[in-house]
Amino acid sequence: MIEETDIEIYLFLSKNKFQVCVFNKKNHNNLYSHEVKVDHEFNFQETNDLSKFLDKNIYKIERLTGNFIKNIILIIDYDKNLNVKISTKKKNYENVINKKYLDNILIDLKDLFKQYYHDQKIMHMIIDNYVVNGKKYSSLENDQNIQQLCLEVNFISISNDLVFIFEKLMEKYQIKVSQYMCGNYIKNYLDEDNNELSLIAYKLKNGMNKNEVILVPKNIENSGFFEKFFQLFS
Repeated sequence: MIEETDIEIYLFLSKNKFQVCVFNKKNHNNLYSHEVKVDHEFNFQETNDLSKFLDKNIYKIERLTGNFIKNIILIIDYDKNLNVKISTKKKNYENVINKKYLDNILIDLKDLFKQYYHDQKIMHMIIDNYVVNGKKYSSLENDQNIQQLCLEVNFISISNDLVFIFEKLMEKYQIKVSQYMCGNYIKNYLDEDNNELSLIAYKLKNGMNKNEVILVPKNIENSGFFEKFFQLFS
């Protein structure tokens, strides 16, 4: 039997392909992977074909691992995923940036996104640029003298309507979607040496992009999400 904590299940959906992977977190490889081409364009609203795909694969995965699947990471490659850039500027009276100061700016930006796009669920929150004293930087330095900081942040999100559809489908299998990720964003990191989607997704979840703000679910009643910001300084 494979330890449940040693694996992650990734389900990739695009308009012309379904793929499911059982990823081994210790060895960084797939213990199981199966994909099918979709004969007609998958419209993301009708899940009959996806349900048939899951019917064929879930039993195989549970038999392989010796565990029931409880959680799955859903990778959505969909051209209607929302991509929005938001920026904010803030005066820094202490001239030194600490984690709490940066966290507060990022939380304000996230709240601003939710205010205007309340029908969306955030998949990725990425800092595109740090504008320090009027000059753009791709990262911050610990000893940088910062009198004024502007953050330019890119939000990638999925509609709550689609979230509802997928979560209702997964309830049929008693599986929870633990995280949503954007397929197009992940594919930007594929290359000749790293060409496995599940591997790149795993690396991005764990800080591969130093400018991505990692949103970590907190399993406490009525708590929603808390944010863990890390690797933001070079």
